[in-house]
Amino acid sequence: MSKPAALEKKPVKFSNLLLGAGLNMFEVTTLGQPLEVMKTTMAANRTDGMMGSVSRIWSRGGVLGFYQGLIPWAWIEASTKGAVLLFVASEAEYYAQSFGAGNFTSGIAGGMTGGLAQAYATMGFCTCMKTVEMTKHRAAESGVKVPGTIATFMDIYRREGLAGINKGVNAVAVRQVTNWGSRFGLSRVAENGIRNFTGKTDPSQKLTAPEKILASALGGGLSAWNQPIEVVRVEMQSKKEDPNRPKKMTVGNTFRYIYGTSGMKGLYRGVAPRIGLGVWQTVCMVALGDIAKEMVEKATGDKVTAKH
Repeated sequence: MSKPAALEKKPVKFSNLLLGAGLNMFEVTTLGQPLEVMKTTMAANRTDGMMGSVSRIWSRGGVLGFYQGLIPWAWIEASTKGAVLLFVASEAEYYAQSFGAGNFTSGIAGGMTGGLAQAYATMGFCTCMKTVEMTKHRAAESGVKVPGTIATFMDIYRREGLAGINKGVNAVAVRQVTNWGSRFGLSRVAENGIRNFTGKTDPSQKLTAPEKILASALGGGLSAWNQPIEVVRVEMQSKKEDPNRPKKMTVGNTFRYIYGTSGMKGLYRGVAPRIGLGVWQTVCMVALGDIAKEMVEKATGDKVTAKH
């Protein structure tokens, strides 16, 4: 009787990290940040519709209003979160398999653990500062001089310490864990559906680029079911003044506050641009992945093995 193949830990290569950082930087600098700004503005100002939010953003600086928080916070987040995800997800997937989990289960476990690490390592303070950038302009409307990006960061750090610049990090963690778990699972379900529809039932038969994009876009779009936790995250990090908000905000009491003031509709504010963001991320990672892969391999001389 032949022995089962030994479990091999996959190395985390520099070429993989470079590819992830490059694709994320391109995605956020093009359509990613404008969609992020729209999503956050709608979640923070829940009485505004889509056009109301676009008008509000435009009034903050025209086209540049759609890129608030890009430099440095979105760039820091984009260039680091892929590395964190790859390192942690790879380790978690390896240990899950060593305990007997199958590829599907260990993949979800790796993604969820990687998402958790992303939230606490880099995304907590980056999303907090991006939201501050997008919501602090309420003060400017009353004639108060708005401090710059770094001055705002240092002011929050002096007054509230690490907790202040990581406000809402627990909500970010819940979002990332549910994002990666559901995206992985829903994308796999969509992929299986496409295989059945096109007759590619043999796993060795590869999906075409449009089929891959469709499967990932469906997974990314459907994973927006957790939009309420994203609205909670935005509210916790928002700089807007409201005497009715809880003084010490937690995920639980913020959820109750939003539901009490805006109802179920308020909890899903910003879901449309979020779905658009998921589709754009998919197009960047899948459609542009092969082009970026070739460029990274030429630059580093190392074969890229990551599936972005």
